[in-house]
Amino acid sequence: MTNARKIIIDTDPGQDDAAAIMLALGSPEEIDVLGVTTVAGNVPLTLTTRNARIVCELCNRTDVKVFAGAERPVARPLVTAEHVHGKTGLDGPALTEPTMPLEEQHAVDFIIETLLAEAPGTVTLCTLGPLTNIALALTKAPEIAPRVRELVMMGGGFFEGGNITPAAEFNVYVDPEAAEIVFRSGIPIVMMPLDVTHRVLTHRARVEKIRAIGSPAAVALAEMLEFFERFDIEKYGTDGGPLHDPTVIAYLLRPELFTGRDCNVEIETTSALTTGMTVVDWWQVTGRTHNAKVMRHIDDEGFFELLTDRLARL
Repeated sequence: MTNARKIIIDTDPGQDDAAAIMLALGSPEEIDVLGVTTVAGNVPLTLTTRNARIVCELCNRTDVKVFAGAERPVARPLVTAEHVHGKTGLDGPALTEPTMPLEEQHAVDFIIETLLAEAPGTVTLCTLGPLTNIALALTKAPEIAPRVRELVMMGGGFFEGGNITPAAEFNVYVDPEAAEIVFRSGIPIVMMPLDVTHRVLTHRARVEKIRAIGSPAAVALAEMLEFFERFDIEKYGTDGGPLHDPTVIAYLLRPELFTGRDCNVEIETTSALTTGMTVVDWWQVTGRTHNAKVMRHIDDEGFFELLTDRLARL
């Protein structure tokens, strides 16, 4: 994997997080997963840490190191999403408890240590949940910021609005103070907002193609997606639900599937109505300095072809 892109996956699994981890682990020639760090988000930390190890075991990748991170946001109580993901976060298939070990080192320290040890500009942070771990790492060791190659995140929304409140997407809403720290850090950010992820729907035919692969990972993921999509089908009235988090990994593998533009993004942290809103200056009306490449469109067919192909390689 000498030419593979080095990444750390920071995650709160989550069925769509599971799909993202599987996509990364199914692409070893192109992606070198240095570690998986977990954060409280979709479900509490004990469950996100359990779930990350379950996904690695489904992929027969018990060599992947998993580190537990922050159990609560930087400055507010934790909000979770069992109403979407189920009580375990991976509801759907029958899953056994993981047997692979959890690393003793804290996720924040692993992130700092890795960025200081690897050559500057070689490690990409892939964030699939609240940005708490990254914000804590930046606060503890601000010297890591210029060493990050890129931070590719699932979070936020602009024309699409929010999914946990009318204004806010869940990952940013859970810890807006952390998001503010990250967006002001100077790290090159690529943002996958709801405007992109709501275009990649788990249509029944797409899920059946995944199930037909027949591997334990693919069958489990198909069952996860059938559970996961029920909430969004009822909410949005669509054929299938949005598959948010794998867009982060897909961008690393096939950036040509996406289009967007450089923007300024500010995070609302104080308003009772719009806390967690990502204020995206899409039309460049503020004159504020760009701090993120914000994606808006995706080739959804190409995305699902990529995902299905890489699941088949596991």
